[in-house]
Amino acid sequence: MFVQGNAFRYGSDVDTDVIIPARYLNTSSAEELASHCMEDIDPDFVKRVKKGDVIVAEDNFGCGSSREHAPLAIKTSGVSLVIANSFARIFYRNAINIGLPILECPDAVKAIKAGDVVSCDLSTGVITDVTTGETFRAEPFPPFIQNIIDAGGLIASLASKED
Repeated sequence: MFVQGNAFRYGSDVDTDVIIPARYLNTSSAEELASHCMEDIDPDFVKRVKKGDVIVAEDNFGCGSSREHAPLAIKTSGVSLVIANSFARIFYRNAINIGLPILECPDAVKAIKAGDVVSCDLSTGVITDVTTGETFRAEPFPPFIQNIIDAGGLIASLASKED
């Protein structure tokens, strides 16, 4: 799978309460969650994000509570990929479970600026900052995890095996 979009930049320790504030957790609507994504750290995020865009963050992205709402809000807002130095482990698993591609690539994080156009071939892990022409290599997911992401998440992947 190939993705491309504009980069949104964030620092370290972006927690799930910032990604989707707890005051919105009384809904199970993915669209409602997405309409409040990142609002406490970036109030204009939902106005600016477009389908395919990319989040680039530093260390420990998605720390905090184990809520699946956080990666779901990100994915439903239109973000096609999150690149970070590292992810909180529960966020990492929740992102895979809902089909949100995430890659760890410190070299890309160092180089990519907010607003740069970023593309990625998820099958190879090659990330390109289209704006500067620089390329980076992240470790791609093994095929069984890539299949979960390609299917749209764990539940969709399991449902497709029942057919």
